[in-house]
Amino acid sequence: MKLKKLYAALTAAAMMLTATACASSTTSSSDAASGSDSSVADSTANTAEAENNTDSDKTYNIGICQLVQHDALDAATQGFKDALTEKLGDKVTFDEQNANGESTNCTTICTGFVASGVDLILANATGALQAAAASTSTIPILGTSVTDYATALSMDNWTGATGTNISGTSDLAPIDEQEKMLVEMFPDVKQVGIIYCSAEANSKYQATLFGEALAADGIAYKEYSAADTNEISTVVSTAITECDVLYVPTDNTMASSTETIKNIVVPAGIPVIAGEEGICSGCGVATLSISYYDIGYTTGEMAYDVLVNGADISTMEVRFAPNVTKKYNAAICEELGITAPEGYEAIG
Repeated sequence: MKLKKLYAALTAAAMMLTATACASSTTSSSDAASGSDSSVADSTANTAEAENNTDSDKTYNIGICQLVQHDALDAATQGFKDALTEKLGDKVTFDEQNANGESTNCTTICTGFVASGVDLILANATGALQAAAASTSTIPILGTSVTDYATALSMDNWTGATGTNISGTSDLAPIDEQEKMLVEMFPDVKQVGIIYCSAEANSKYQATLFGEALAADGIAYKEYSAADTNEISTVVSTAITECDVLYVPTDNTMASSTETIKNIVVPAGIPVIAGEEGICSGCGVATLSISYYDIGYTTGEMAYDVLVNGADISTMEVRFAPNVTKKYNAAICEELGITAPEGYEAIG
């Protein structure tokens, strides 16, 4: 009897030890699983934090191709750089190169940007935009100081956005208002000479629009085109013998040769209405002009949206200057005996 009681006690004790061991094992497994989940969560959080830190630490490399050096394009480039520097501080670098008016140099510069893997290309002027477009279909390209993107890129059915890796800002001022300015200042004009560089597609575009506006007012006009800076002197000298007022649209070749133009037109007493302020300050009497610094700055803001905010450049519409201003060149007006109408601002 005593043996039976002892056996029962031992059996009960063994069962209790087994239950305790199982409970301990279950608890340990649960703790291990919980620890594993916590590790995964911590790992995910650390990865996300690392990615955020990588983005915030990234330095963006921007390639700038400027067709030629003159006041208008210089101002656009400066505005672009100022906008990005204000937003990114030392997290942006610029490889700024000037093509000295040569389209072949634009091609070399843009090809170099692609090879070096820049994050974005700023193409300042039409020739630079065309070279950049030919060099890459993947790196974002923003143009500025480009009059008409459809003309520059040979695009039909223009909708305002390119549908490609290209967008930017336009320097087109209202051509019809520029024509009205000419008529306002010279109501007795007999024939207007329109002078531009034949190598710049957007200059021809402006010349055509200006001619149409003159024709609508019954004013005779004639186009004079120079292939490059070497022909400007001859072309302008011919124009002043046949016309009593000249119009020079936004044209980079002409903008880089204003001193040459001035030395011909001023002694001859022939006034020039200019498409932008830089040309006017060099050889013109008046202009209806935009701010090139402002469109450059806007382009910089667009670049930030593309690089940092992930904006789709293919759907970004080309933007225009919000304001235009009537300005006059006081020195040349005085020399030619011309009084600017009210509402005109002297070029500083």
